Amino acid sequence: MDTIGANLQAVKARIANAARQCARNPAGIELLAVSKTFGADAVRAAYSAGQRAFGENYVQEAIEKITALRDLKLAWHFIGPIQSNKTRQIAEHFDWVHSVDRLKIAERLSAARPAALGPLEICLQVNIGGENSKSGVAPADARALATDIAALPQLALRGLMTIPPASDDVSVQRGYFAQLRELRDELAAAGIALDTLSMGMSADLEAAVAEGATIVRVGTAIFGARERH
Repeated sequence: MDTIGANLQAVKARIANAARQCARNPAGIELLAVSKTFGADAVRAAYSAGQRAFGENYVQEAIEKITALRDLKLAWHFIGPIQSNKTRQIAEHFDWVHSVDRLKIAERLSAARPAALGPLEICLQVNIGGENSKSGVAPADARALATDIAALPQLALRGLMTIPPASDDVSVQRGYFAQLRELRDELAAAGIALDTLSMGMSADLEAAVAEGATIVRVGTAIFGARERH
């Protein structure tokens, strides 16, 4: 488990270096450790190395970990596709949800969010590359969806998330991330102020940081290769 601590430091160094390259303050970029398919012991090891925010894709697996780690003060982010029948469990157990792309899902999350927990922090997932294989609202439809979600009582709309098409070309990576940043700016001009861009993973976090990411979601570079779920 010492490997996880070393990997975390290496990823944080990558973020800091990427931030320096574009004259950004690394403190404005949060590292979300994607712990899906790894057990509670791996999360605990990351916590011991200073990590506090964790991302999960699978509801039942996540809830088992959240329950097992109740003694730790952690922030849990749901980043996977959302099924309607899982919205109550997500609303009751998570602090953030990055993958909202339909009003129906947002309404169910709002209705199920316990008042005592405060508003659920929300990012809209945007399908920036228009891929049929990926979830996400089309960029052209994001403004209408954001307007509707911003009005829901138990949600706090914070920003946008994307998983762009895979590419090894940094200029292509940056192009997709720039589109998400520009969409954020368009929404701000329309009166929808957002402070979060959730973008960038193990292979492309430098490009994401260069284009304004405020949360990068890193799993493999911290925990190692994962088995298919």
